[in-house]
Amino acid sequence: MTPAQQALARLREGNQRFVAEVRSQAPTSGRRIEVAAGQEPFAIILGCSDSRVPSEIVFDQGLGDLFVIRVAGNIVASSQVGSVEFAAARYATRLVVVMGHTQCGAILATLEALQQPTENQSRNLRSIVDRVRPSVETLLATDLKHDHDALVHHAVRANIRASANHLRHGSDLLEQLIQNDGLLVVGAEYSLETGVVDFFDGVPATA
Repeated sequence: MTPAQQALARLREGNQRFVAEVRSQAPTSGRRIEVAAGQEPFAIILGCSDSRVPSEIVFDQGLGDLFVIRVAGNIVASSQVGSVEFAAARYATRLVVVMGHTQCGAILATLEALQQPTENQSRNLRSIVDRVRPSVETLLATDLKHDHDALVHHAVRANIRASANHLRHGSDLLEQLIQNDGLLVVGAEYSLETGVVDFFDGVPATA
């Protein structure tokens, strides 16, 4: 089992390699055979489905290293909670990262739906918007509504925080693992422009 802060350090180091374009080039054939017998992912990543944010590449990790859950807007519904519970309990993975990203399409869609409601939106798409809505709706009541770029930036981060808090407090199993077994849930934002991942929510001061 990899302790949470050690896992966080590995992710940071991997992201630094990715940004510097000095990613590791280890062959995968031997690793593929090794992980076929079982996996021990050192981190769980709940990230957005955006094609520009593949966690294994962003963190320069290989087969079997990350347990990745991807959904538009990195929202947290019961299936996402269950997936995190599964990996944390079965594989003793002690770090969970909720990773959103700049200019998230799901955030933009939610802001558009709130500012210019439409009746033609798909029920399934609306379910994603409804998950994002509570974390960004209050921002529209502030001066941020006059600054689109700032509004999107704050909305992305508010949504990440909301998803991370949902995992911390919306599951008895995860709460027990946090209290008793060193599970850490943090929020992070990936910059499409720079490639840097900023771990900004729930990170211990010593990490």
